[in-house]
Amino acid sequence: MATHHTRMLIIGSGPAGLSAAIYGARAALEPIVVQGLQPGGQLTITTDVENYPGFRDVVQGPWLMQEMQAQAEHVGTRMMWDTIVEVDLANGPPYRAIGDSGDIYIGDTLVISTGAQAKWLGVPGEQELGGKGVSACATCDGFFYRGKKVAVIGGGNTAVEEALYLTNHSDDVTLIHRRDTLRSEKILQDRLFGNEKITPMWNKAVTRFLGDPLAGGLKALELQDTVTGEISQLEVDGAFVAIGHAPATELFKGKLPMDESGYLVVEPGTPKTILPGVFACGDVMDHTYRQAVTAAGTGCMAALDAEKFLATMEFAKKEAREAAE
Repeated sequence: MATHHTRMLIIGSGPAGLSAAIYGARAALEPIVVQGLQPGGQLTITTDVENYPGFRDVVQGPWLMQEMQAQAEHVGTRMMWDTIVEVDLANGPPYRAIGDSGDIYIGDTLVISTGAQAKWLGVPGEQELGGKGVSACATCDGFFYRGKKVAVIGGGNTAVEEALYLTNHSDDVTLIHRRDTLRSEKILQDRLFGNEKITPMWNKAVTRFLGDPLAGGLKALELQDTVTGEISQLEVDGAFVAIGHAPATELFKGKLPMDESGYLVVEPGTPKTILPGVFACGDVMDHTYRQAVTAAGTGCMAALDAEKFLATMEFAKKEAREAAE
């Protein structure tokens, strides 16, 4: 067991956390990044990345995160192979976190960048064909299905928005929903029903993704009628699971405000939480955009605000010392 103290403690190592680390290190805050269960975040399970600025050619998600981590370390970040299992936010700043290793991390500021995970169906073929026809992000991967037949699975706002977005690339979009009515906002439903490129398929549940990950990827979806039980197949080139995301905020329940979906609440337009010196960035507080580049942007914002917070604290301490003399 060891105790590590830093002026900026960062929990999470995706684009948000590593961007915060890069800016924090350049400001001489000597940040510590506790990497968590999935070092590098969701991009480490993403193959082709074509929409991250600065790369003319397609790059691989794991490579991009390795480069981002190397950059953070190069400018002075300490990377810790540990997972935070407990945080104490009641008596800070400084704030205290305990790792699975038993190590204690103390941060004069805390940047939370634990991210979010797409919810999956958990049916056969889904995991094997991930990145090979099965995706959870149309904005990320829709471009690869130009002129092809695609399906979106879900019935909420996310699913309808994904289906509408995919019509920019495909003239044949099927929206598959296990019920006979959508849960999305009416304005989105109106747009969907008015789009001739989208065909709703009601009372159908996807029970299997069919295809070969080594030979062409996804070929079809196995469907079960939720009313009759009848089994059928739908041939598609790509399928997008859009049943929501789950932010990784379990650590902070009862300690920081969250919205009804579990995302951390921040001051609008900033990464500031309700607690002084505690900032949230990336997908853990963003249920709208969920892109690597927007996560990186909020990570930058968190680091800049943390630097300002520390400067203000130090100035206040200096004034207090001078007043006492």
